[in-house]
Amino acid sequence: MPASVNYSLYLVTDDAARCRLGLLDTVAEAVAGGATVVQYRAPHRQKRLAYEEALALRQLLAPQKVPLIINDHADLALAVEADGVHVGQRDLPAAAVRQIIGPGKLLGLSISSAAQLAATDFSLLDYIGIGPVFTTQTKLDAAPVVGPETLAQLVRQSWVPVVAIGGISLRNASSVWETGVNGLAVVSAVCGAASPRAAAQALLQAR
Repeated sequence: MPASVNYSLYLVTDDAARCRLGLLDTVAEAVAGGATVVQYRAPHRQKRLAYEEALALRQLLAPQKVPLIINDHADLALAVEADGVHVGQRDLPAAAVRQIIGPGKLLGLSISSAAQLAATDFSLLDYIGIGPVFTTQTKLDAAPVVGPETLAQLVRQSWVPVVAIGGISLRNASSVWETGVNGLAVVSAVCGAASPRAAAQALLQAR
């Protein structure tokens, strides 16, 4: 498995059109503000454009030692030499993805309930994402809201680092940090901010 990763501020990219500064500038500013991991998520992108964007992100992040995770598409992750893959409950099983990417890349899995957590083979994973913690407009097919209290319970049961995701903003970030998570995964709180750098700094300072 890869060396230890700092998951404190895990940026999940939004569609470029919804990033005020554009995709690359938003990510660059967020990293300058302290983002520690970047996940490229573009479910509606054509594969060629997704490849070009992910490759550009890889070239941006690699010199800064910030891991690039690709959402869902293991083939794209291998093509751009990304640092890992993140999958959901309806994507390829984690065991299959681990076979594809091998032991040297990061693998994360989305969890939204105690039953899913109980069924998880942690030996395959480097981290899990739990959520949605709050109501979110970013992912319209998201699972039911978990809430901070249940999140705290699930964090205690996890054998790998946990990032919380879903509706997290500066307004509620402190309550999420209090659950014991290793990091906050955010989309619109940074991508939609006038200053992604300031937004990233503020989320980290809410700890």
